[in-house]
Amino acid sequence: MSALDEPLKKILGGTTAKVMAEQLGLNTVGDLLHHYPRRYAERGELTRLSDLPLDEHVTVVARVADARVLKFNHGRGQRLEVTLTDGSGRLQLVFFGKGIHKPHKDLLPGRRAMFAGKVSVFNRKLQLAHPEYALLEGEGGEEAVDAFAGRLMPIYPACQQMASWKISKAVDAVLPSAREALDPLPEALRAGRALLPLPEALEKVHRPRTKADVEDARSRLKWDEAFVLQVALARRRMAETQLPATPRPLTPGGLLDAFDAKLPFTLTEGQRKVSREIFDDLATDHPMHRLLQGEVGSGKTLVALRAMLAVVDTGGQAAMLAPTEVLAQQHHRSITEMMGELAEGGMLGGAEQGTKVVLLTGSMGAAARRQALLDLVTGEAGIVIGTHALIEDKVRFHDLGLVVVDEQHRFGVEQRDALRGKGKQPPHLLVMTATPIPRTVAMTVFGDLETSVLDQLPAGRSPIASHVVPAKDKPHFLARAWERVREEVEAGHQAYVVCPRIGDEEDAPKAKGGKQKSAQEAGDGGDGGDADKRPPLAVLEVADQLLKGPLAGLRVEVLHGRMHPDDKDAVMRRFAAGEVDALVATTVIEVGVNVPNATAMVIMDADRFGVSQLHQLRGRVGRGAAPGLCLLVSEMPEASPARARLAAVAGTLDGFELSRIDLEQRREGDVLGQAQSGARTSLRMLAVIEDEQVIEAAREEATSVVAADPELAGYPELRIALQALLDAEREQYLDKG
Repeated sequence: MSALDEPLKKILGGTTAKVMAEQLGLNTVGDLLHHYPRRYAERGELTRLSDLPLDEHVTVVARVADARVLKFNHGRGQRLEVTLTDGSGRLQLVFFGKGIHKPHKDLLPGRRAMFAGKVSVFNRKLQLAHPEYALLEGEGGEEAVDAFAGRLMPIYPACQQMASWKISKAVDAVLPSAREALDPLPEALRAGRALLPLPEALEKVHRPRTKADVEDARSRLKWDEAFVLQVALARRRMAETQLPATPRPLTPGGLLDAFDAKLPFTLTEGQRKVSREIFDDLATDHPMHRLLQGEVGSGKTLVALRAMLAVVDTGGQAAMLAPTEVLAQQHHRSITEMMGELAEGGMLGGAEQGTKVVLLTGSMGAAARRQALLDLVTGEAGIVIGTHALIEDKVRFHDLGLVVVDEQHRFGVEQRDALRGKGKQPPHLLVMTATPIPRTVAMTVFGDLETSVLDQLPAGRSPIASHVVPAKDKPHFLARAWERVREEVEAGHQAYVVCPRIGDEEDAPKAKGGKQKSAQEAGDGGDGGDADKRPPLAVLEVADQLLKGPLAGLRVEVLHGRMHPDDKDAVMRRFAAGEVDALVATTVIEVGVNVPNATAMVIMDADRFGVSQLHQLRGRVGRGAAPGLCLLVSEMPEASPARARLAAVAGTLDGFELSRIDLEQRREGDVLGQAQSGARTSLRMLAVIEDEQVIEAAREEATSVVAADPELAGYPELRIALQALLDAEREQYLDKG
């Protein structure tokens, strides 16, 4: 067993090891060596007392200004109050009962020490109650002072039960094992990029003598993470190219040509370019694996439909998977409308080279479902659109050639895998996402897919004006927002009002798929202010208030995920037909709803939604010739991070720019964790946005290493690192990717 696999309890003792395992997820020597300092304090460079965050665990270095023992409870109780100062502010420490004797002896005025605890407020003053502390001078004579003075002090991500310097002591105990760390980077790569050997990098990241040490160590450790991950992805891409697939070359004079001939508009240059990439992939004899990113409304569905028609022309079938029933029904409706008589193959009045387009969802009636299943197994239906119901064992295809997955991040790899098993050979795969993903994230998360980007909007799409409505600071702005909605309706247009919640949760079971929850989870809602104290605004309540108040007299209807599918469909049809003026809805309208006459959207409690979700929602308006308007209503105070996020959304229509902002404001793990599980969240050092160059370079290096030696026979250390990254469960997970 390598020294890095030693369990911590053998070295640190049971109690410490237990806290580390339970609170910090650290079990082995290697885990602790990879628990890197969050920052480094220099002597005199501290968390300034003037900047202390409330309710957080902090480590401060400060000097004792004064200390006094106070009696309370008629002299029966006593407490020690110590005031600290660091030149920027003051902080009170308090100790009670028997716990006051040692600090009373240690914390004399003038002494410097390091203190750790949770910042709270008492009598309007910040304080730490019973903090842990370590004296920084006096105790070990001159050497301790020098050792402290000459070094950068690592501050580790800590927890209540385990202060930063306790972790630091534990690191001291295991640091000698770092010399045995196996280096996963090929020697030529390390030398070529002048990177430190791994043992030295671990030594320097934990015990740097200078800031340059920290920089060198960090750049080396970032490379490890980026490179090992990219090797895993490169091997997956390589494995894909070995799989057989049925080539689906373009067939002249078929459905696709007939469809193109009846299109009432010309494709954008972007749509033509992306279609070419897809057709080239489909014509090869290994499965296409492509991620199609496109701004809201850039015409992804059209590009996907043309790919599906190309496959039907070769005698194959295409399946499109949507995350919700509403979306599957909409795709079915818009695709049959776009195809017209071409979607009525085998029916009276249908075109002779037409095909059948069937819908398959979980809530269909038995007869309709039986017919759909029959059409699939006989090959009568060339195109099927459905939800996860498509993946069930009962569903059989005649010859599945292409799978289109809409909204990848809601769709697990396991499901993609189950669908893939439905073809005689692995089908081609096209994944569509309307959440623009910065290139580096695409490389890190979807690195096993080739990426195509649709970044120009079709002609005739109108700009969308977005504004933040501060409902609490300026209530008259909200009144004006409802006036604007009335004005749009009077001009013959329609409006959406989006709320984070349905409103009957207390007495009804949660909707399947947790759709309601996502709105509140996506917005962290945790920026303080009174908005946190009340529940998020709900569709049923808001619709009721609007009908009685600001939108009285208008045709207002509701739409949410817990309605019966037929009712949902009926409401959407009425809205699309212009029979509803304002639709009060949850995020079920987030993707795929296409009503060009809808020009205004009011998003209530907008701070409870994530940045990309707001961008998605906003894309539902301005789809016609009239300009769109999106109003983001929030009760958050102006200075809060939530309002900054809303201002960013209001300030740009560029989804890629917004996804960058989103990523900078949240931690990587959230983003990668949303998109994938397992290996992808194991980034400790790498920041996906900042380290763009490292990721790109690592991808190139990884691709060439894997091309030359797919089994990594010449790189035993790299193989071991890969196994650690893809332990059994993740390995299987990635295999399914």
